[in-house]
Amino acid sequence: MKQQWDTTQEGFDRLLGWLDQDRDQAGKKYEVIRHRLIKIFTCRSCGEAEDLADDTITRVTAKIPEVAPNYVGDPALYFYGVARKVHREWLRRQNRSVRSPIVADVTKDERLYECLDHCMDRVPEKSRHLVLRYYENEKKAKIDDRKTLADELGIGVNALRIRAHRIRLLLRECVKNCMEQLPAN
Repeated sequence: MKQQWDTTQEGFDRLLGWLDQDRDQAGKKYEVIRHRLIKIFTCRSCGEAEDLADDTITRVTAKIPEVAPNYVGDPALYFYGVARKVHREWLRRQNRSVRSPIVADVTKDERLYECLDHCMDRVPEKSRHLVLRYYENEKKAKIDDRKTLADELGIGVNALRIRAHRIRLLLRECVKNCMEQLPAN
């Protein structure tokens, strides 16, 4: 049975308060998170990317009273964790509704994303944060963000590029090993 989630103005205000005490900053963070969620779902070939992003936000909003008091770290990471679950549910619905050779590809994609999620969970938090920030945004915003990230870490852009590359290699190897260990469907 699909759970119904409801967002009230009070719940949304709590969400913004969790993102930042300054309402304007919270609104900006909200927009960045929503944009990134849409991008995540789009990259995973979800035709309903905006709906899935909104579903993710609604679920997080409903959980704020339980999560926010003890949560440590960037709230955006919590959104991405919930997005993984939303994506898996979406894949299961697709598998049930589509009965063709495409199902094998969807199942493989689901296994791939499960392995990527598993491997991302195994990466130290600082490395995970680095690689997520390294690959966000597009074009000039991406370049500017990478310069900012390098400055925050006190390293050059080339050193940042090397760190991101090394993390990506570790993730690639981990995902490859994970895919080999999972049973084929």
